[in-house]
Amino acid sequence: MGPSRQRFPLSLRPVGRYNGAMNSKERMALAMNHQQADRVPVMCQLALGHYFLHCRVRPSQIWFDPQAFAAALIDRQQQYRFDGILINLPGRPGDWEGRIETRQDHEGGERLDWESGLQTVFPPDDNPQTFLADGSRLPRANYTGVDLHNPATQRLPGYLWNTWHLPELWDIAPDADLSDPTAYPPWFTATLETVQERAAGVSVHVEVFSPFTHLMELFGYEQALMALVDAPQLCHEALAMFTKVVLAQVQVYGGCRPDAILVSSAFAGAGFISRSMYRQFVMPYEDQVFQAIRAVGCKSYVHTCGAIGDRLDLMAETAVDGIDTLDPPPLGTVDLAQAKADFGERFFFKGNLDAVNEMLHADDATFERAVENRLRIGKPGGGYVLSSACSVAPHVLPKRLRRLTELAERLGRYGERISAETNAESAWPTLGQQPEGV
Repeated sequence: MGPSRQRFPLSLRPVGRYNGAMNSKERMALAMNHQQADRVPVMCQLALGHYFLHCRVRPSQIWFDPQAFAAALIDRQQQYRFDGILINLPGRPGDWEGRIETRQDHEGGERLDWESGLQTVFPPDDNPQTFLADGSRLPRANYTGVDLHNPATQRLPGYLWNTWHLPELWDIAPDADLSDPTAYPPWFTATLETVQERAAGVSVHVEVFSPFTHLMELFGYEQALMALVDAPQLCHEALAMFTKVVLAQVQVYGGCRPDAILVSSAFAGAGFISRSMYRQFVMPYEDQVFQAIRAVGCKSYVHTCGAIGDRLDLMAETAVDGIDTLDPPPLGTVDLAQAKADFGERFFFKGNLDAVNEMLHADDATFERAVENRLRIGKPGGGYVLSSACSVAPHVLPKRLRRLTELAERLGRYGERISAETNAESAWPTLGQQPEGV
């Protein structure tokens, strides 16, 4: 990271209404309620590295500064004309920089050394990682001897970094009960409130982690999967504890009335656990979260990566309103047409564009055919949001993301039929005809 990267004054004017038509908040609300809007809405979750590459501000500012993160979220939403914004980092205290001992450029990125002795390293295009002072990995709990009743368990650095994305739990007492909504400082919702104020016409969503994700991050992935077999009762006790924590966060966020709350459950697909384990260790706890989200007046949807085609029926037994990702083969196992036929009246769907093979590495014609295909399948009857399946990779070009909305405006309008024979490559200018990198 060179010294030329300076904090920048992103435009934060109210946004969301285009061409005098239905605004983004209205469009997303109709889709999430299985109704037809003027067109299929578009909303992608961007990898944090994408913001690092395309917003003229230090990655540490985007990661740790609520105002800078809000500005970056709104900037990319405006650039790509997305209908929604996902806030996938909790707020941070305004005085976070006062906790830094030293700050330096590091291998094209940035390194922060904290007063606590920990260090955080930011690549220029990927999520940062935090280490102990000697560069070793942060400690996590050992399931063979963990004390779930000790508040220090939820302050272990390895768990904390991967759930709160902070090196320390700033401004919260060491013995505070994280299942109590009053334990959360006002800054927890700072980014959400800023985005809501400055993007009034846009659908604004926040993210909480599934209790199962908390379990995986507490022990580390290998140890957590072993614990499911070796110590299932301990896992249930931990899941019950973490469910209360997530419910508290839902209450805190719910007080700000976001348009939806995403439950991130990345490890609940078939690549990690079986259907029976999903039913035992995921469903009952996530269902409590979905019900709580409904109780605060928000829509819920769940983000589970990879192979979930074998468990959509189990998801349908919970109170969740929508399903995110829906990775197609080879990354996942969801056929959108089949999922829509089987569960289109039960869920709203968001995603199904292969973020690697149809967005990052695809040529222009392949990309446009994929988008056309998803619009043709997802559009009928409403209830579909055009999106990448998983997060948009950092190096996907901005022009390709702008093209998503252009295609939704051309092909995703209700009352207009998309022909299966339409040749997307010949019908409209290709991405290659636009200035490179724009």
